[in-house]
Order: sequence, then C-alpha cells, then structure tokens
Amino acid sequence: MTESWFRGRLAVLATMHHKEHVIAPVLEDALGLRVEVLRGIDTDRFGTFTREVPRPGSQRDAARLKAQAALAAVPEADYGLASEGSFGPHPWLPWVAGGRELIVLMGRTGGFELVGADLTAETNHGSRLVGSVADALAFARDIGFPTHAVVVMGARNGEPEVSNGLSKGLMTTEDLEAAVRIVLEQHGAAHVESDMRAHVNPTRLQAIERATRDLVRLALSGCPHCGRPGFDVVERREGLPCGACGLPTRRVRLEIVGCVGCGFRQERFPATGQTPASPGECDACNP
Repeated sequence: MTESWFRGRLAVLATMHHKEHVIAPVLEDALGLRVEVLRGIDTDRFGTFTREVPRPGSQRDAARLKAQAALAAVPEADYGLASEGSFGPHPWLPWVAGGRELIVLMGRTGGFELVGADLTAETNHGSRLVGSVADALAFARDIGFPTHAVVVMGARNGEPEVSNGLSKGLMTTEDLEAAVRIVLEQHGAAHVESDMRAHVNPTRLQAIERATRDLVRLALSGCPHCGRPGFDVVERREGLPCGACGLPTRRVRLEIVGCVGCGFRQERFPATGQTPASPGECDACNP
C-alpha cells in the first residue's frame, strides 16, 4: 500500500502563516505522516502578495523552493512540505476572481514529488482605490472584514505604491481607519486590498485544506506496476461524440493515467462517463 511510504515519516512544513492548522491534521490522519513546522524560516523571501518581494518563477517553483528550504534546514526529515497560493481572474469564469492553491510534498531522494491542487471561485481576493475612509470600510465589509484582514498602501497614478504607507493584517476598524487616513493625507488616495496571507484569511485556509486533501488523494493512488504514489492523469484526449450529430466535440473522451517513476500508463474513461455531449457543446450543432 502507498500509505507505507508515509506512515511514521517526518515531513517538515515551511510556513510563517500557521498553515499547519489545516495541513497537519489531514496528513497525519490520512497518511500517518509526522508533520512538524519549521520555525524561524523566512518564506517571504520566495515572494509576497503585497509586492515587496517578487515571486521567483512560477507558483509551483515557489512552493518547491520552500519545500527544499525545509529539507535543507532539517537533515533528518524525510519530506519537505510547502504551499503557495495565486490569485487573479478565474481561468474559466469571466469577470470572477479565482484562487489556486498548490501544496508540494517533496522527498529527499529519488526525485519524489507530489503536488495537490485546488482551484476555486470561493475567494475574497480583491482590491479597490479609495478616496475616503468610508469607501475603505465599505470595501473591507465586502471581503469579510473583520474576520478577514485588509492591507492598505499608497497609490500613485491610480496604481498601488507598496513603498508608501504599507500596512498589513488590519483586523479592527480603528487600525484600518488610522492606516487609510495616513495614506490619504500623503497621497490623496489609498489602495486597499484583501490580505491573502493564510493566518488572516479563513477563506484561503479552507482552500489550502482542500489542496491538502487532493495531495492525500495522490498519495494513496499507487501505480499498479511499481506501487509508487501519485498514479494520476497525465493526458486528456478530447473527442466525446455529440449526442445529436455524432461528431467529436471538445469534451474529454479518454484519460491517460501514468506513473512518473516507472513510466507505466493506462487508459480510462473520465469520471463524467461516456454519456454523449449535448448539442450545445458541439461546434457543428452550435457554431
């Protein structure tokens, strides 16, 4: 069983923002991993949401760097563990904000790596340029304040100016009003946004937990040939026929699942089954 890869092993989590509250219980219960938090590591050096430090490379690159830092700091650890979030327009839903969470479990040897993911429209990610304290408070209420924190910074030519008046983790009306007044006096306008750090954003914490459960799904999915965890979809082939005209559509008709260890592959039907696509999804019937 793939669970034997993890039970009793030590995984060190690199985080400054208390992600262990939703990551550790899931991995300990489902896999038997011993999850310990690496205290004192500066994960902000791999990028900050508030723009002081740009992210080096992709979202996945940043998570990998954190996991590698955890392994380097704790030589007795079997695995490094880290997560990284990314926020912006949803890739499929127009005019909707989206959040994507990745969590990486990296082995010390053999190139072992599993990546759990969660993509959601359930995010409070947002920002607003405001000219008054009242406008800032209205924005804050929209994103879940005071249970979700707010960031305030200066603005120049309508764009956020992180070098002027940056205040993070604002969770009281008094602190938010004071920060906005200071910036308004200096710049005439303030940029306010959701604080997306996990320890002050319960909505994001829920997404991190879902990504962790996806990591568990991968960890328990063993290759039928060599037993290595992470036997998962590596390719999706379109062409599910239309139920009206029979022509191929862009809907997935077949998935290829594979092992990154031994290279073994299998074909399978998608979870949605073989039910023909509707004419509304067919380029011929609905050009």
